[in-house]
Amino acid sequence: MTDDTATATLDVDGLRTALHCPRRYEFAHVHGLAGSDDDAVADRVDVLRSAICDALRSGETDREALEAVASDRLSTLWTDHDEPFHSSTQRRHERRVLEATLSAYLDRVGTDHAAGIERLDADATRGELIGPALPLSSAVDVADGPHAAERVRIDATVDYVYGDGSSIVGVRFVPTLAPLGRLRYRSDWEGDVADRFTDHFDDGSPTFEPDPVGSLLETAVVIDGLRGLRDRLELGDRPCRYVQIPLANRSAATVNWVQDTVETSLEVADLTDVYVDHHTYGMTHDHRNETVDDRLETVTASLLAGSFDPSDRWERIEEHACPDCEYTVCCQEYIAGEVRFDG
Repeated sequence: MTDDTATATLDVDGLRTALHCPRRYEFAHVHGLAGSDDDAVADRVDVLRSAICDALRSGETDREALEAVASDRLSTLWTDHDEPFHSSTQRRHERRVLEATLSAYLDRVGTDHAAGIERLDADATRGELIGPALPLSSAVDVADGPHAAERVRIDATVDYVYGDGSSIVGVRFVPTLAPLGRLRYRSDWEGDVADRFTDHFDDGSPTFEPDPVGSLLETAVVIDGLRGLRDRLELGDRPCRYVQIPLANRSAATVNWVQDTVETSLEVADLTDVYVDHHTYGMTHDHRNETVDDRLETVTASLLAGSFDPSDRWERIEEHACPDCEYTVCCQEYIAGEVRFDG
């Protein structure tokens, strides 16, 4: 779907924020109030993300050659990394963790993905396949409300795109897979995934799962964006898939403090199958989900209309979103609850 006539722009991070709390979205994305930029884990992921993408861009497909390029780039980036550690020992340990994660990535998927990039690049017309933060976008047509008939562009990013058989696969590096919730352990939309997605938007249901719901909306945007990239690169009607790879999963790491070594493993989450609705797929022959796509449109319309009042779902938002929210100091709903007199 083309976004050439889009009249407004949103992004998947904004959608995720709104799912947690529309008031938080208003503060962060409408008024531009800055939250904390201090996210050491995300900064380390960015270092490793850049090193891997630079290695993939080198064109090497042999494991040793890929590792040499990535390790050299990681060393350079880490030298410039100015995170305040409490000791040189901690800084050295965190570098060991990144090196172990890089090794696990190369063992698990690195060489296959590098070869897949090479194959896809050979088939494509001129275009970029490697990021980091390779931009994609999807266009959503708003059906109802004050912005009915408007087209909205929703932006997302992946870190690289590779070919896997007949498929085009977008890969995004993330800190962990924890936000996926049960999506991480499911391979099918039908069943509890569909039920809990629907229940999240039901004001009468206690279900509140903004992270898995946001992941499904993100998958819809990314896969549609990959279709647009596919068309621009003249790659025919190849199916598109979306994969997330965690680069900061401490639970998989094993540390030998005596020998000062770190080993870890890597989990790869393909979100395509858990997103695809087989009924919609049967009708369109595209990886789509009518339920998710429809909800993406209603969430988009709500944000465009300025519907930031969280009152209808405040009890769930207060319980789950407020404890780690950086905007409680200026949130009228939260402040009203704090100063309310019972009795």
